[in-house]
Amino acid sequence: MDESQQEFAIRVRDLVVGFGRQTVLDHLTLDVRRGEILGLVGASGGGKSVLMRTIIGLIPRQGGSIDVMGQPVGGRKEGAATTWGILFQQGALFSSLTVRQNVQFPLRENLVLSQELMDEIAIAKLEMVGLRAQDADKYPSELSGGMTKRVALARALALDPPILFLDEPTSGLDPIAAGDFDALIATLQKTLGLTVFMVTHDLASLTTVCDRVAALADGKIVAIGPMRELLQSEHPWVRAYFHGKRSQMLQHEMR
Repeated sequence: MDESQQEFAIRVRDLVVGFGRQTVLDHLTLDVRRGEILGLVGASGGGKSVLMRTIIGLIPRQGGSIDVMGQPVGGRKEGAATTWGILFQQGALFSSLTVRQNVQFPLRENLVLSQELMDEIAIAKLEMVGLRAQDADKYPSELSGGMTKRVALARALALDPPILFLDEPTSGLDPIAAGDFDALIATLQKTLGLTVFMVTHDLASLTTVCDRVAALADGKIVAIGPMRELLQSEHPWVRAYFHGKRSQMLQHEMR
């Protein structure tokens, strides 16, 4: 493994993705360092979720290359499921399965384990994200929004992946629950040594949790770095995003 593979968890080069005649990602290049929390911001419909889903192989690319943990995406047939965990927006739990069964789903799909061991793993993952063993037999319809996110996070961590993808993880949560979830992500990242790729528009998350922030505009990464650097960016969209009235009000409230 060369130095670049050791330093970067994800490397995207000249990525092109489109639908019909519309190009969403236009020769986009991005590096995600191992062990960092990277926040990705962009306009609604600007391609944030498309980028994440293309990296994990759910959307085909028209050009460019993607390497994850030193391996090309699309170039391997096995092991992808254990390389990353994914928390989709709104949790995307299976409504007909209990919390326990939702967390165990990746285990059943990828490993051959006894029911007893899967039960132990499920409870351990639930406790890791701040839930109780008693919650394991509940159904998604019985959970609050914050609990749903935590169960989805426990499921994403079921296979102990080195990379965690989060798609708008605090959307739909009240400010207290969102702050608690941000703190949980930060703690898990440090404890488990995770690389976290977070698609978000939550300014508080970007400021308090992310090591670096990447701004996506016009199909490209137009700025990347710590928040203090993005606040100094001269790119028109970045300036409008971080220096608009709403953003300035939120920044003032967080001081």
